[in-house]
Amino acid sequence: MISLANSRSAKKRIRQNQTRRLANKSYRSMVRTTVKTFEGLLKDADKVTAGEKFIKVQKVLDTAARKGHVHKNTVARKLSRLSKRLAAVKA
Repeated sequence: MISLANSRSAKKRIRQNQTRRLANKSYRSMVRTTVKTFEGLLKDADKVTAGEKFIKVQKVLDTAARKGHVHKNTVARKLSRLSKRLAAVKA
């Protein structure tokens, strides 16, 4: 990668940003995978397993918000929608 930065601190900042970008990308991918497996359980109407998986999804999303990988309002919105869908399946 060609760097336009001239100072040492700017070059270091570029390296840090790239490392953090890759970490965030990896974590967001893991979050999406977890949510998709939960949505698959909802489609299969598997109430028991979906209930257990929702707790894991909740934990993963809350951790992602706490660490700054995903915005906290995005997490709140996703959890709200997923819990509403889980309640519909259980009903």
